[in-house]
Amino acid sequence: MDWWEALILGIIQGLTEFLPVSSSGHLEIGQALLGTASEENLTFAIVVHTATVLSTLVILWKEVAQLFKGTFTVKQWNNEKNYVAKIAVSMIPVFIVGMFFKDQVEAFFGNGLTLVGICLLITALLLWLSEFLTKRMHTQGHQVTYRDAFIIGCAQMIAVLPGLSRSGTTIATGLLCGVKKEEVAKFSFLMVLIPILGEVFLNVLDLLQGEATMNIGLVPIVVGFIGAFVTGCLACRFMIDIVRRQKLIYFAIYCAIVGIVAICIG
Repeated sequence: MDWWEALILGIIQGLTEFLPVSSSGHLEIGQALLGTASEENLTFAIVVHTATVLSTLVILWKEVAQLFKGTFTVKQWNNEKNYVAKIAVSMIPVFIVGMFFKDQVEAFFGNGLTLVGICLLITALLLWLSEFLTKRMHTQGHQVTYRDAFIIGCAQMIAVLPGLSRSGTTIATGLLCGVKKEEVAKFSFLMVLIPILGEVFLNVLDLLQGEATMNIGLVPIVVGFIGAFVTGCLACRFMIDIVRRQKLIYFAIYCAIVGIVAICIG
């Protein structure tokens, strides 16, 4: 992998991790167009996913610091512990998939662009439904409940498929559940921190155990990390504002177009 290929893929990862257009699907498309070697994908995925986790911590550091402080420095049950408990509930479905169906999920990746295109069309439908129905509800929305957290977690579990946007699926599901617009994006980004860190940890174990090889140079790794981190910071802040203004329809149109193109190419 050359440095410019790593930069392109890092930018794609950073942008699409937070925008509701599927980072996994766009990486599949980018790798197919660039022809990057499959043995390099695991190492690169570790790097860019770590970068997007750090970008989330940078943009939402006040929220993360408040949750950390309220959870570990206060003995009684409080709002912060309640919020962390909801995040824990949201992680149950994806934890089950990661522990018992990891190989089956990974089998979906690298099988061409047809599946990516179909999942992008499903993402487009979810985004359109969330925009259309929430505008008709005419309600201010409510805070995330434990029921909402579990349902959003189930949406995140399904969104492990390439082309099905994690952020788009979870945000759309939260909006359809009636969660406040300004709350659903933050919850979506915070709930994914531990699963992504867990995925990175498992990938590192694969490298250490020799199940994957590191065939990528230092320069592409650094360039890819920087590209993913910078664009991730921009996309995270931008997406929170977009959800607040209820402008998801444009991403629905984009996903539909890219999905059709991916199916045609596939």
